[in-house]
Amino acid sequence: MDLSQELLARLDSLRAAMAGLPAAEGLRYLAEEFSGNIAFSSSLGIEDQLITHHIFEQELPIRVFTLDTGRLFNESYTLLHKTNQRYRKKIEVYFPRHEAVEQLVNEKGPMSFYNSIDDRKQCCYIRKVEPLNRALQGVQVWVTGIRSEQSGARQELQLLEWDEAHQLIKYNPLLHYTLDEVWAAVKALHIPYNPLHDKGFVSIGCAPCTRAIAEGEDFRAGRWWWEDNSKKECGLHAR
Repeated sequence: MDLSQELLARLDSLRAAMAGLPAAEGLRYLAEEFSGNIAFSSSLGIEDQLITHHIFEQELPIRVFTLDTGRLFNESYTLLHKTNQRYRKKIEVYFPRHEAVEQLVNEKGPMSFYNSIDDRKQCCYIRKVEPLNRALQGVQVWVTGIRSEQSGARQELQLLEWDEAHQLIKYNPLLHYTLDEVWAAVKALHIPYNPLHDKGFVSIGCAPCTRAIAEGEDFRAGRWWWEDNSKKECGLHAR
């Protein structure tokens, strides 16, 4: 039995052992079970800041990394700096391959993602998906900040699930949290967060592809707003 088969075989027992555990305890449990082989990908959003707090405050052996696409808001870079200072830890940063970015921009220009869904997904792949694949090499458990209410496609997810694309276990500790619950925890624990959240940005990605949303708009309305809502995924969490 190879490693991926062993991980898949453990999934049901892990689900049973972790049933009902809050996020902080679930992270601690998996950190003990998979020490050195578990990583958290942070987009520096409000959910991810809460998870980062639980990891750093408990001194858990979980790698925390983020993807710098080269197109982030200045506020996101400032938050990365503040977070490192607050916890006296370093969030690892993965960049896209510069050769791929240079080729894309030289061939299609700096705003090719507005041209078509295919061009946008190509940009996302180069700037996000490929760096993520490198960051997850050797990882057995991938922690994410996904919440089920973020989009219709995420409402069928489970706290622990098998990621076929990366051949690993994915843990979504905040899956059943509401946005209000996340905010309450962040404020109670005085966790630093991106000030763009206070300006109507509920989901913060690359600057050219993210806008604030109006009251009553769908959660994902601020991401790639020129596209059909049903296709608004960048490929990081493709199923």
